[in-house]
Amino acid sequence: MMDDTGSREISATRAAYLSLREMILIGKLPAGKKLKIEELRTMLNVGASPVREALSLLTSDMLVERIDQRGFRAAPASLANFEEILTLRSTLEDMALRQSIARATPDWEERLVLSHHRMKRLAGSETFEEAHKSFHMTLLSNADSPMLQRYCSQLYDLNIRYRYLAAGGSTYQNRDIAAEHEEIFDAAVAGDAEAASAALLSHYRLTGDYLSTQLGAL
Repeated sequence: MMDDTGSREISATRAAYLSLREMILIGKLPAGKKLKIEELRTMLNVGASPVREALSLLTSDMLVERIDQRGFRAAPASLANFEEILTLRSTLEDMALRQSIARATPDWEERLVLSHHRMKRLAGSETFEEAHKSFHMTLLSNADSPMLQRYCSQLYDLNIRYRYLAAGGSTYQNRDIAAEHEEIFDAAVAGDAEAASAALLSHYRLTGDYLSTQLGAL
């Protein structure tokens, strides 16, 4: 049985992990930045051990890299890395989406309707990103492949970091992203795997083309 000290340590590690993960994803800790334990410990107001454990967990997420025996840095960013992420994401999500639709159930359709409604309702809010990921992952959640879904979730997070890095261009803002989501949703609920896949991949290609252009200019 775990004592209170052990429970607090796990809780502190989890909190540090979530905070550092968000700061890396949104660019508050920039790509390639050396992550010093003492600086992060002060920033998060936790002990050195939870910070070190959190950074180790983030290496598994490919958001942090070890740079020497005990040092860490936020994972570097590059156009080549982004394009690899986009290719893998498109390939794996296409596979998972087709599996989800092939195994469609009323429960999955209900969860998809709810996640889509929530995402639309939260558009423009601070919690939109969470709802956005939930919608995309719900699309894939009926696939009978937990490992595939885990990879898709990880690739989503890696892609988000690049979206924040290249944010702000007018071309991206001019897109009707809500309509793109609607097209994916409608095809998935209708059980049309070909149309849903085509809409999903078009959605990613449009984002990918924009981000590649922005990253190439950085």
